[in-house]
Amino acid sequence: MARNLDLTALRAFATVASTGGVTRAAALLNLTQSAVSMQVKRLEEALDATLLNRTSRGMQLTPQGEQVLGYARRLLTLNDELLDRMKETAPEGEIRLGVPHDIVPRCIPDVLRAFAADYPRVRITLISSVTSALHDMYAAGECDVMLGTEAACRDGGVELVRLPLIWVGAADGRAWQQRPLRLAFEEHCVFRTAAQAALDRADIPWELAMSAKSSRAVDATVAADLACHVVIDGFDTWELRPVGHGCTLPEIGDVAVTLYANTTTRDPARDHLLELLRQSYSNVRAQRRPSLSIVGT
Repeated sequence: MARNLDLTALRAFATVASTGGVTRAAALLNLTQSAVSMQVKRLEEALDATLLNRTSRGMQLTPQGEQVLGYARRLLTLNDELLDRMKETAPEGEIRLGVPHDIVPRCIPDVLRAFAADYPRVRITLISSVTSALHDMYAAGECDVMLGTEAACRDGGVELVRLPLIWVGAADGRAWQQRPLRLAFEEHCVFRTAAQAALDRADIPWELAMSAKSSRAVDATVAADLACHVVIDGFDTWELRPVGHGCTLPEIGDVAVTLYANTTTRDPARDHLLELLRQSYSNVRAQRRPSLSIVGT
């Protein structure tokens, strides 16, 4: 047969132990002294143990009482945490956040971590795709907040930062020296057109080594030194390193990191997420790290 401890008795015992006497415990618990004494006695009977020695100087814990006190405090803490959690009025729900895959690793983990600390009951659903697909989802109401990487900001958006595009390849790779230059891009990637146009202007022959729907397939091809790729400066990874081509490859231009959200209705959680995104991406320029290893040097 299951036996259950009385949390009221546990609280009375823990309060007596922490205050050193029934009188002060009774005042804190808003009970009479006799009621507190009765609760402690009830707990002793349930545990078949003497928990307190009553002396002229007050109450002293017995060895068994010291052991029980640790359990009592843990049980009461869990009890209070559960009650507080069920009474919480903090915002809850879901925010669907769209982010181009190439700018996820640098900033998004810290943004999600900071947001979860302030709004633990609001779930962020991260959607990663190319900017054009994210715009379609945002227009269809399938995305609440989105970031983009594009030449110019569309109506309703705000430009967070503008950074140059750079050539990247495998660490210690030589693919950038081949002619025609082999390229690897995700389908519908806006950087692809810009890179090809820059190569055409510089009369550098090129060929498309691979085109994939998966950004990881592109990363694997470039990391294997089978092709070159283009990323936003400051968003290179340990797999894809800036190419130190010594001006043998053309400048590609720059691109903006943009932010879109419908703010016509008040939503403190969404607004906090927007502020975290603004701070994180707007500071990319100031926080840019010099590359530790430059391909081709």
